[in-house]
Amino acid sequence: MPGFLREHSWSIVFSVALHGLLVAVFAAATLLTLHQSMPSVQPIAVDAVVIDSQVLHAAQRALTERAEQEAARLRAAADAKAAAEAAEAKAAADAQTAAQEEHAAEEAKVAAAEAERTKQAQVARLSDAQKVAAAKRAEELKRVEELKRAEDAKRAEDAKRLENAKRTADAKQAEDAKHAADLKAKAEREAELRRQLAEEEHVSAVEASPARAQYIARLSSRIQNAWIKPPSAHAGLDCVVNITQVPGGEVTSAHVSQCNGDAAARQSIENAVYRASPLPPPPDPALFERNLVIHFHPDE
Repeated sequence: MPGFLREHSWSIVFSVALHGLLVAVFAAATLLTLHQSMPSVQPIAVDAVVIDSQVLHAAQRALTERAEQEAARLRAAADAKAAAEAAEAKAAADAQTAAQEEHAAEEAKVAAAEAERTKQAQVARLSDAQKVAAAKRAEELKRVEELKRAEDAKRAEDAKRLENAKRTADAKQAEDAKHAADLKAKAEREAELRRQLAEEEHVSAVEASPARAQYIARLSSRIQNAWIKPPSAHAGLDCVVNITQVPGGEVTSAHVSQCNGDAAARQSIENAVYRASPLPPPPDPALFERNLVIHFHPDE
């Protein structure tokens, strides 16, 4: 503030003088107004100067405008100086900040370089240790791999040996089963042959015995008893009848294959066979025949 007063001392003196003049003019105008309004008295000769009010007002306005302009100029100058000082202070602060930042950046750069060197040294140390560890791991892995291959080979050999043993056992079992099946089939064939031989011997024995002749005679008598002689049948009728029966004696078909009689005689014999159904069973089941051949002699 004292520096500001010293720098603008003449401007301040001029402003104060101007304001004093304005006050004197206002006082003179006031006295003049009072003098004109008082009652008429004997005028006293006064050596004074009469000032027109319009001129006074114009002078007042001019002084006021000049004072305002001067004050505005002074304010502008003060603002400009303050702005300049603020800009200088800001520039100084920016320069200081930039210097500090540059210094900090330099320190950070130095620290980073130091850290990088430290890191590289650590990496170098770690790299050597890692190389040793990697070599050791590789050796261990190689040893483990060799052991694994040996175990795999042993397991493969064992599996192959077991497979061969199983294949041999299966082959022997299959051979034993085939031999047993062959023996069983042979025994069954022999038993079937013995049964068939026994049955054939029995049938031959039964057929050779009087039982078969008696059975055939019973069948012929049964058919002849069921026969209805037609008018065209003549004496000495001799026919061969083919008969098919099922177990139980039921006749399923009857056909006269040979006959010395006419068609009516043939048909009458076939009808007689169907009427005789079911045929009497044989005295021995071995004598049962599905297909029978009967000689039909009605006169005998």
